[in-house]
Amino acid sequence: MGALGFHLPSLIAYLINFTILLVLLRLVAYKPILRVLDQRSQRIKDSLEQAERVQKEASERQAAFEKQLDEARRANQSQFEEAQKRIAQYEQEQRERANRLVDEELARARAEIQRERDIAIDEVRAQFGELAVTAAERIVRRSLDPQAHRDIINEVLQEGGSASGRRN
Repeated sequence: MGALGFHLPSLIAYLINFTILLVLLRLVAYKPILRVLDQRSQRIKDSLEQAERVQKEASERQAAFEKQLDEARRANQSQFEEAQKRIAQYEQEQRERANRLVDEELARARAEIQRERDIAIDEVRAQFGELAVTAAERIVRRSLDPQAHRDIINEVLQEGGSASGRRN
């Protein structure tokens, strides 16, 4: 080995030094470096898990919020439909009330017209009766010739017209 440039005692000394260096590095540097790398890996893993939890929580909150929003929309829609029904019912009641009031007013007006008509007919009958009695009295007092009869009727009608004009 000497011809190749190897010196065995030096080679053994190098190997022992290298082994001691490896052991020292392993004790002093390798384990702390591995421990730091493991800790960093664990922190990254924990951060990823926490991020997943936060994302899951956010998704759950988003789903709950959307569910509440949908429920609120349905409730609002239900309230809107109920309000529409109430409005329609109120309008119908008001139409019926207005129709009822119109019908009542019409009935009152018709009754008033009928009453006034009956009064007018009664007055005409009374006046006609008076005219008939007056005409009969005059006819009986005068002779019954046709010309005198017509004159008396015309005279009574004129008096009746002027008498009714004075009453109004």
